[in-house]
Amino acid sequence: MSFDFKSKLISIEKICTLREELKDKTVVFTNGCFDLLHPGHIYLLEQAKSLGDILVVGLNSDNSVKRLKGEKRPIYSQKERAYMLSSLSCVDFIVIFEEDTPYNLIKSLKPDVLVKGNDWELDKVVGRDIVEKEGGKIFLISVLENYSTSMIIEKIKKL
Repeated sequence: MSFDFKSKLISIEKICTLREELKDKTVVFTNGCFDLLHPGHIYLLEQAKSLGDILVVGLNSDNSVKRLKGEKRPIYSQKERAYMLSSLSCVDFIVIFEEDTPYNLIKSLKPDVLVKGNDWELDKVVGRDIVEKEGGKIFLISVLENYSTSMIIEKIKKL
């Protein structure tokens, strides 16, 4: 199967080159596994986009998800997850990263705004130091209750 990513899936090198061209735009960054895309993900992404001009989504690679979530994950491959994210109008670019955290991606991109769900503690937000040092802002967006990939998996198991 061939996926049309509408040119939203790009390399770290390409987004850094584009970042230079987007100096007059507010670049927002968030990241995640986005396995089993659900309303909570979409809400977070839409809220993140509302905080700037360009939304860059860091997407954990398949290997990264396995290390973080276990051998049975991800449910969808990185290619499938990127395809789903690329269909959302609020997402401008998707960058797949191999590490367990997006620290190196954030260090390279230097976004103006870094967004995570408010289920994260501010002092645990990866890349916060980089963004604040560059004069950027950190936003913790309220998460929608009762939406998580783990909850969906458990619900399916009970069917």
